[in-house]
Amino acid sequence: MKILHINLAKGFRGGERQTEILIKTLANKPDIKQSLACRKDSPLRHHLAKVINLDFVDADNQILGHFSATKFDIMHAHDAKAVHWAYLHKLLTNTPYIITRRVDQDIKKKWFNKKSYSNAASIVAISSLIKTLIQQRKWNTNIQLIPSVMADFKVNKSITNSFKSEFNGKILIGNAGALVDKHKGQRLLIETARNLKKSHPHFQFIIFGRGEDEAILKKESHELDNITWAGFKENIADHIAALDIFAFPSRNEGLGSTLLDVMNAGVPIIAADVGGIPDIVIHKKTGLLFEVNNAKALEESLLELIKTPEKQKEYILNAKSQLKKYSPNAMTNSYLKLYKQFIF
Repeated sequence: MKILHINLAKGFRGGERQTEILIKTLANKPDIKQSLACRKDSPLRHHLAKVINLDFVDADNQILGHFSATKFDIMHAHDAKAVHWAYLHKLLTNTPYIITRRVDQDIKKKWFNKKSYSNAASIVAISSLIKTLIQQRKWNTNIQLIPSVMADFKVNKSITNSFKSEFNGKILIGNAGALVDKHKGQRLLIETARNLKKSHPHFQFIIFGRGEDEAILKKESHELDNITWAGFKENIADHIAALDIFAFPSRNEGLGSTLLDVMNAGVPIIAADVGGIPDIVIHKKTGLLFEVNNAKALEESLLELIKTPEKQKEYILNAKSQLKKYSPNAMTNSYLKLYKQFIF
């Protein structure tokens, strides 16, 4: 089987992490040859450089890249721009393609979008909300639900213990994600840290990541010594494992696959009730949900969870029990089964 993956993103976020996981897991399957159409400066090239039976197609140019791509059995579009690229390539080569939709927003009513989605062999949603939004467009009837998965990072306990020792006597409340407030909601964490600074001086908020809002968020919180901006970590699991609580105040979220890695690390979660998050954080079973964009609700959920250690243990156990269906192999097998439906 020859698969052409397409991901035209400039950076490396959740969708690119999932693309990486799928390609690496597929590389372990027999009789599969993979290619990735991406930008020449795509971080995915670095992340996937050592993968066997994988080559790259330069796709900076929407036209020229099509002529350097050889014949494939199936194409898989992993981001919004890739959707249009796959449609154009189908017009040129008649190669079937599937789309993975990762964002919890309506698909814009544009001619090019309608053509691209209606000509796809199948559309995959990563959460139940996204599936509903795709169905509402009525552009395609073959819609599948295949969730994003945990990265299954290995934890280096010496790094975990060393990091935790930097905050002796503190309760560590962490968050990880791109520093883009309109998406990830870090300002809610800043507001919560400010409100609890005097009453709970033993709380330390640890925020991991980098992004376009990094400078302004640091400036807005410069007087708060109960916030630590910890930067980007290549293996975030080493540091997540040091946390006492993970707070996830996203304003919109396709699924929130980071939460799966948090669950795998055995850290209890409070998260915004938005997008696909309720698919994996089931309120008062695998964590606590709070009203989106509501810092006061975040604060109340945080205090509730910290005061009930027995509930923390219960949520951790329940969360871990559901992780089997969010494994890289589970996702890969689902996609393989889907690919095979359209190969003749």
